[in-house]
Amino acid sequence: MGMNITFRQLRVFTEVARQLSFARAAETLHLTPPAVTMQVKEIEGQIGLPLFERQGRHVTLTTPGEYFLVYAKRLLATLKDADDAMARLKHLETGLLTIGMVSTAQYFVPRLLARFRDEHPGIDVRLQVTTNREALLGLLRNNEVDLAVMGRPPGELAVRSEPFAAHPLVIVAPPGHPLATDEHPPAAVLEGAPFVVREGGSGTRAAMEHFFREHRVTPRITMEMSSNETIKQAVMAGMGLGFLSLHTVGLEVRSGLLKVVSVEGTPVMRTWNLVHLLAKMLSPAAEAFRYFMLEEAERFLVAHDEALLKAPPVE
Repeated sequence: MGMNITFRQLRVFTEVARQLSFARAAETLHLTPPAVTMQVKEIEGQIGLPLFERQGRHVTLTTPGEYFLVYAKRLLATLKDADDAMARLKHLETGLLTIGMVSTAQYFVPRLLARFRDEHPGIDVRLQVTTNREALLGLLRNNEVDLAVMGRPPGELAVRSEPFAAHPLVIVAPPGHPLATDEHPPAAVLEGAPFVVREGGSGTRAAMEHFFREHRVTPRITMEMSSNETIKQAVMAGMGLGFLSLHTVGLEVRSGLLKVVSVEGTPVMRTWNLVHLLAKMLSPAAEAFRYFMLEEAERFLVAHDEALLKAPPVE
């Protein structure tokens, strides 16, 4: 089969597959819906198989469409690698930088990015925030992000992983809770205590389970949630204690809505890592961000953490 498909058509096809809507894909690509339909029809004509099933406005990928999407993404990723390699040869600090991150990192990465953009105004940055590390591994595996900010480095992918800052995880309680004092109780006080926790598969959950195993404590899991924000609201409402990244609770601790419980063995110290596929040649934009994070992030986060862990109680 001799296919004569353009990269432009591949971009149109992958966008329709992502949005599962011709109209929304047209909007994102700044094209008219008929132009999007025509490009997809051209690919279908070249392949000789339908890529989408359309029932009114409802669009789904056919089995050939799902197969073709794998190859289309691979071709576009290779084209981006070629583009990055040429940009590197020109030593241009311009272009698009895509950074993936677990949701816990969204509390500090944007502020660091603002500083980075001041120093590198020619670089456009796109953030992809995932609910947990499994989703982020998918983006890395498919070459959909240049760099990823995550906790535990993935053992299942061939990556370069560089630790850039300490990552403290703490137990939080609402003010007025019996444990919300300046004492340092033993971990045993948490036996049977109600906890509102992150979902399985998240780095925070894995760190929490390791902490409880290490201290031979069995808490009572009352609720499981995939959002740090929802957990904070549940803890503030008195539904249980929380085990969260210190980097997610700054606002609430400073304003006295949550209190860090100084149980023995906490903060649980982990590291933040900057990760990219070993096979990936980083663009100058990605190299510049990597260098910036390794130089600046730790100082920025240490100042944030020290202020919180020494924060006096709000009267």
